[in-house]
Amino acid sequence: MLNLDLSADEIAINSGLNKKTITNMYNSGKKEIVIEAAYEHYDTLYNAIDELTKIEDLNLTLQIKFNKVSVELDINESLIVINTLAVKRAALRGGLWSTAGKQTEGPLMVTLCKLYNVPNKYFSVKPRAKKVKKGDVNREVDFYLKNEKKEYKCEVKLMGKGNPESADAVIARDGAVFVADKLSDQNKSQLEQLGVEWVELRNEKGFRKFREILDKFKIPNEKFNEEQFEQKVDKILTELFK
Repeated sequence: MLNLDLSADEIAINSGLNKKTITNMYNSGKKEIVIEAAYEHYDTLYNAIDELTKIEDLNLTLQIKFNKVSVELDINESLIVINTLAVKRAALRGGLWSTAGKQTEGPLMVTLCKLYNVPNKYFSVKPRAKKVKKGDVNREVDFYLKNEKKEYKCEVKLMGKGNPESADAVIARDGAVFVADKLSDQNKSQLEQLGVEWVELRNEKGFRKFREILDKFKIPNEKFNEEQFEQKVDKILTELFK
């Protein structure tokens, strides 16, 4: 599981960590750092499980079959494998949510603008420069709101409550508006100190705060009919994805 021929990502996950965690801990994602941290964590995890099985009366055997070849693992080995699978699942889930969030950013902002009938000339979606593998599509975008004199950069992060990178992303990319599904009180405080407008989609007021931002930036808009909200959103999404 910790064979040096494996990639750094695989070694990290097999030790019970993911590479991002190691990078945050050691401020480096170099393979030698990842391997050193993975081996250290694996030993700590194995010793902890070993101590647990000595104290508690546990009995667990895991049988793995692949291409008619099977292997039986004792309780220590079984718990190591179960932990590794849990870490792998969490890494996959986080990666999928991140990808989904990035692909949603542009359409979400366009939908908000069209919901309030913002004329097309007052907003724009620009693909973000990024190297992609052959055959892949770069779905990362920058979104801008505009008035007659100024352009305002918008950041969108659909990553959940308390994400420590949220406000940092706005600082690093000089954003003027931050839209998120959930923001912690600390995130909101940071953004307000920076003079950044924010929209928390799961907030009681939710996306409706977006119109206040449009008004503040003197961007033309119109209030929508609440009774026809669902029909209007359906129409916008149909136009966007047809």
